[in-house]
Amino acid sequence: MRYIFENKFSFYLLILFLGLFTSYSLPPYNFFFLNFLTLPLLLYILINYKGGKLKYFLIGWFFGVGYFISNLYWITNSLTFDENLKFLIPFALILIPSFLAIFYGIITLLCGFFNLKNKISSIFIFSLFFGSIEFLRSFIFGGFPWNLLVFSLSDHLQTLQILSIIGTYSLNLLSISIFLIPIIIFFEYKKLTKLLTLLFGFFLIFINETIGNYNLKKFTELNSENLNFVIRVISPNIPIHRFLTNQGSDKIILELAKLSKPTNLKKAIFILPEGAIPGIYLNDIKFFKDLFAKNYHDNQKIILGINSNYKNKIYNSLIAIDNNAELLFKYNKNNLVPFGEFLPFENFFKKLGLKKITFGYQSFSSDNKREILYLNKFRFLPLICYEIIYSGKINPNREDYDFILNISEDGWFGKSIGLQQHLSHSIFRSIEEGKNVIRATNNGISAYINPKGQIINKINKKKYFDIVSIKRVDKTYFSKNGNKIFFYFILFYITLIVALKIRENK
Repeated sequence: MRYIFENKFSFYLLILFLGLFTSYSLPPYNFFFLNFLTLPLLLYILINYKGGKLKYFLIGWFFGVGYFISNLYWITNSLTFDENLKFLIPFALILIPSFLAIFYGIITLLCGFFNLKNKISSIFIFSLFFGSIEFLRSFIFGGFPWNLLVFSLSDHLQTLQILSIIGTYSLNLLSISIFLIPIIIFFEYKKLTKLLTLLFGFFLIFINETIGNYNLKKFTELNSENLNFVIRVISPNIPIHRFLTNQGSDKIILELAKLSKPTNLKKAIFILPEGAIPGIYLNDIKFFKDLFAKNYHDNQKIILGINSNYKNKIYNSLIAIDNNAELLFKYNKNNLVPFGEFLPFENFFKKLGLKKITFGYQSFSSDNKREILYLNKFRFLPLICYEIIYSGKINPNREDYDFILNISEDGWFGKSIGLQQHLSHSIFRSIEEGKNVIRATNNGISAYINPKGQIINKINKKKYFDIVSIKRVDKTYFSKNGNKIFFYFILFYITLIVALKIRENK
């Protein structure tokens, strides 16, 4: 270990690979046990490393580069659809992880100011900074809460049931602390103290697992409620490159109608994904009125994603129409994807010949209202694409509703691990909010997820599935209070660190 500390190349290469290995704890691999090795090793290095503050920053930065370059490489796939953007692929592959790694560099830099020692307080100091910076990463510069460490638990629903009380960011903070427990082996304590600490950590895990399993079992005993109509979720799998051709929108509508199979349904809601009908705007849909009327029937409604414009602004919208193409509801996306849907500093970048990644040259505009869609006596909370990734922010008005409705175009991910990563956010939102999630994607994973995060239906090919009944749970504590609980955890950690420091200095 002394050689590694003294050899800069070996030292930073080790850190880079620690981040790389940690990324395999995330979906779709979910090797969460890796975190019990890589995070303690990272903290061990921070405790034993002695150097300048810049080097403390570089420890976290190299860890972050390894972590993000491995689990976000799929972002470059979105640049392959436009010949004018392909030259950006190597820059995106390096620059995006390098930028996000700055947050991890700040974590280790802050730890460098606290002179970490081989004491339990170091676990909580590191966890506090890690959890807090991850929270900030989720909100500043528009926020990108993608691949927090807690998502390594996506396959363990019994563990995640606590999300309904404390939410994603609080569980992320606690998970980091739990992952760090093995480092106690290297601390300056008696063997009995080390053993008791390890046992206490596993006891906490056991309690959470037991309560989670109990909650899941109780949920299975609930009666289902019949909807008295059919919700049909359509997965068209229309290749993105077809959007670039001059194929008529009427052909796309006919293709979608044929896939929907509306003939034998008396009362239904058909849910189509984001950008289902390319090449037209909301104002143009009236020209296809006869086409909708011939293929859909009375008491049938269609929800789909479409572009809309108003006063020289373009919006990425979710709409509901009847079988005569009459508008029943419209929601404009609030949270836009930087560079994907809008170009930051647009005037400057346009001079360099750049544009947003999605089709067209004008950036989308964002709206600031998210109203509930009310259809067939049920209420749907509309979310477009990655708006579902924002824990505690999807329902700003705290209105009651029945379904989280998420439409998306995941073709930009290609066939990469990004598809599963995007789906995992829906699992977390369902448990946090205690709501059924309906997810309709084009070229992605469409799914129906119950309020406990269990996937009832899932498809990733040209197909559909039906929802005819649901189970409900009471409004969750997190849905009522949002991320306030995270700040209570921060206060608790600060109090605990101060108490431990006082005791350690005696």
